[in-house]
Amino acid sequence: MMTAAAISQLLIALAFVSIPLVRHRYGAAAKAAAEAELTRQGVRTSVLAENNMRFDAGGHETVVPVAVALVMTVLAVLNLAGNPWGATLSWIFQTIVLLGNVVILYSNLTAVKSVQAAFRRKSDPELHRIDVRALLTAAEGAFPRWVMPYLQNARHAIVFGSSLLVLIALIAA
Repeated sequence: MMTAAAISQLLIALAFVSIPLVRHRYGAAAKAAAEAELTRQGVRTSVLAENNMRFDAGGHETVVPVAVALVMTVLAVLNLAGNPWGATLSWIFQTIVLLGNVVILYSNLTAVKSVQAAFRRKSDPELHRIDVRALLTAAEGAFPRWVMPYLQNARHAIVFGSSLLVLIALIAA
């Protein structure tokens, strides 16, 4: 059973690594599309950088997914080796990954509202004029069609399904 858990954890690691890889490859195009949309709306393009809005693989968009992938890989190695720490740590970190993915899914589903709310909290009146839905749609459109929704949905399915499989394996062990 722990072999199945380890394989599931490796699948989760791959799913998380896909995030910065795709953002690294297509993030510049997404930024350019977002800036073009801002220009169309008559908003200065520097507003993205000024408000730390990124579409590339910089910052936490790389650190967090890579950290999750590394933790999942270490857990998989421990579980394959039959080390008792593998099961103990899997209970903790697998639960965190599962709950973290719920937060990621929620943020994906509420991106427009959350960006609108963040812009409203700023004192910059130019931010208040931005059509956030059009901005995010433009940026999303710069990614290949297989990224959204297909890769995004596959990643969620892998993380949720594999996390549940790991927890079932831990219960059965």
